[in-house]
Amino acid sequence: MSLLLAVTTLLQACVYVPRTTEIYDASCQIVARKMVLKEVPLANPHCENEGCVALLVGAGIAVTASVVVSGSIVIAGNVIYWFEKQGQCQRVTWS
Repeated sequence: MSLLLAVTTLLQACVYVPRTTEIYDASCQIVARKMVLKEVPLANPHCENEGCVALLVGAGIAVTASVVVSGSIVIAGNVIYWFEKQGQCQRVTWS
């Protein structure tokens, strides 16, 4: 039963890639950049033999690696973008 659940989960798995988006920060009056993780679905293999097990294990490794690597890139990128924003930010004071 747990093998069937694991196979179903992996078949619906996604890899994650970093993407840069732009957002408007009204308090600083600038367009700031921000990194996010975007999920990209894996192909749904239709197989019925031992090769399928290897494919599913590989897919599981790819998903895990993509989360770790892409997540690290997003964290580092957002730190850099935060410093960039602080350098450009001109706070608006309402009087």
